[in-house]
Amino acid sequence: MKIVFDGYRPGALAGVLGLHMHYYAQHWGFGLAFEIKVASELSAFLGRFDRHRDLFLTAWRGDQLAGSVSLDISGGGPEGAHLRWFVVSGEERGSGLGKQLLARAVSHSDSIAGGPIWLTTFAGLDAAKTLYEGMGFIRETEHSGDQWQGGVTEQKFIRPAPTLFDGEF
Repeated sequence: MKIVFDGYRPGALAGVLGLHMHYYAQHWGFGLAFEIKVASELSAFLGRFDRHRDLFLTAWRGDQLAGSVSLDISGGGPEGAHLRWFVVSGEERGSGLGKQLLARAVSHSDSIAGGPIWLTTFAGLDAAKTLYEGMGFIRETEHSGDQWQGGVTEQKFIRPAPTLFDGEF
């Protein structure tokens, strides 16, 4: 059965939250504080979602959520579009789905906003870091703050706005 890309479907919010909790609880020991943060921020995003600008992309294999990524352009702030809730199910890790989701998000941002994209993550997520760097993201900062309350070192990555010309005139 092939992957089908979609937006919101009934149950997608709970599915994205479930994928996050399954991975981050098992591999990083994240618990209730992280779950509340993801649930409240994702709910707020979907509640103010601008379908002409923002992106809530889901990937499905049959009726199973295989992955997702979101791009908050309208609420990303002065730093540009905010890439969020990027996750792939355990069954799909290593299949290339993460790269496809990220490429679609970057393409969406380039066509709608045309500005920089930023995200927050933490040290140790090496596969995601490789994907980000492959799409032109650069680690801007790293610090010991821990908004997810999981004892991690936070990182901020930014992908500069695309340029029209690669060289000089």
